[in-house]
Amino acid sequence: MSVSRILLAFGLVAAMGACAPQPQPSQSLPDDQIAAQVYRHDGPPSLTLYTMVNNSNGSGAHTSLMVNASQRVIFDPAGSFRHPRIATKNDVVYGVTPVMEDTYTRFHARETFHVIVQQVEVSPEVAEEVLRRILVAGPVPRAQCALSTSSLLRDVPGLDGAIRTTWFPNQLADQFGSLPGATTQRLYEYDDADRFKALESFDPDRVKASRAAQDADKAE
Repeated sequence: MSVSRILLAFGLVAAMGACAPQPQPSQSLPDDQIAAQVYRHDGPPSLTLYTMVNNSNGSGAHTSLMVNASQRVIFDPAGSFRHPRIATKNDVVYGVTPVMEDTYTRFHARETFHVIVQQVEVSPEVAEEVLRRILVAGPVPRAQCALSTSSLLRDVPGLDGAIRTTWFPNQLADQFGSLPGATTQRLYEYDDADRFKALESFDPDRVKASRAAQDADKAE
C-alpha cells in the first residue's frame, strides 16, 4: 500500500471516530407529537453550520446544520443530542427555540471540545429547499455526519456549488466559511467533559429562567 493510501486510511478512521458518539436510545416520535413541537423563528432565512472541534489536537469531531425556514430545525446526523423532552426524528431536532439552540451548543462545548458556529443568510427558497432535504434525509449511519451534511448541501440551487462532499468536519467548515456573507464564531465552555450529565437534567423551563436571571444581572 502506498504512503498516500495509508494516510488516507488513517484520515478516514479519524473521521469515522469523529461522528461516533456513544449509542443513544431512539427518540423517534410520532408525526403528531412532532407537529406539536414545530417552532417558527422570526429571524431571516439562514443556514447555521456547527462544527465540534477537539481542543487537544484541533480535529473535527462532529458536524450538524440548523436551518431557519418555515420552521427551525437542526440536522444532527448520527448525533447524541437526545432526550425524552427533546423532539427528534430521523436525526432531526425539532422545536429549536433560542433556548434549545443555546442548550444544543453548550451541550457540545465543554472542557475537551469547542464549537465553531458559522451562519449565512440565504433566500427563503434556498432555506426551504435545505429544510426539505433535511426532513427526507432519514437517519444517518455513524461516522457520516460531515459526509451527509456536505452531500445535502452540495447541489442546492443558490449555493453555487461552493460545497463539495467531504468526510471531514473541518474541511466542510472551511468551505461553508467561504460562502458570501458567512460569519464565524467560536464557543468555548469549560464544563465537565461528560456532556451527558447536563443533558440528563435538561429542563427547558429551568434553562430559560437561568438565562433570564443571568441577563438581568448583566443589565444591572
